[in-house]
Amino acid sequence: MLESNIDTVRVILSLSMLGCATYWDLKSREINDFLWIVFGGLAVVLIFFTPNITNTIISIGISMIIAPIAIILWRLGLFGGADAFGLIVLAAIAPEFSLSSGLVTPLTTLTNAAILSAAPILLNISRNLIALAKKENIFEGFENETKRNRILALFLGYRTKNPKFSFSIEKRDGSTKKLDFSLKHADDAEFCSSHDTWVTPGIPYMIYITSGFVVQIVYGDVIFNFFKSIH
Repeated sequence: MLESNIDTVRVILSLSMLGCATYWDLKSREINDFLWIVFGGLAVVLIFFTPNITNTIISIGISMIIAPIAIILWRLGLFGGADAFGLIVLAAIAPEFSLSSGLVTPLTTLTNAAILSAAPILLNISRNLIALAKKENIFEGFENETKRNRILALFLGYRTKNPKFSFSIEKRDGSTKKLDFSLKHADDAEFCSSHDTWVTPGIPYMIYITSGFVVQIVYGDVIFNFFKSIH
């Protein structure tokens, strides 16, 4: 009974933390580190209310394998520091937790998030195909661009007159325009302020982390369950 109540508290704390982080990230693209300090402290306190403290500490220790991975991804610029801290604190609050019967690893939230992060590709291609169907010249000014880059642009971005919270994927090469797909550091890249330009959406990765955790709770590990279903 006590263990069940603790699990409920873990889920509530996790969703509360991720919900606040997602809201602030969407609103201002910035998350105060105080959030991680508060919920990190709650994770420590929660240990002493578990039926088996030793097993809980071992479980958290195993889940902390996510820490070096998250920090490396942050340093590489694949997502922000807040995302890394969020994953680490989440591992401490709800290590390997799921309501499903499938395998859940310390990396489940991250891998689920990575899969969900592909969703904008579908939105980009849909938006661009609709624009092309309307006979819009979305590649105006890019007449000298390669066909390969144009196809990539259809998947990775879209042309907009009023970019907001998006990153530019075009650059000037002398008097001509070129598409630019170079990797941008999540913490350092500036949002695009130009008009009528090609951009890639700057969707906060915290949205995917939150969604990945929700999927973990109700379904488990997407990759593991997929391979399990085809065997």
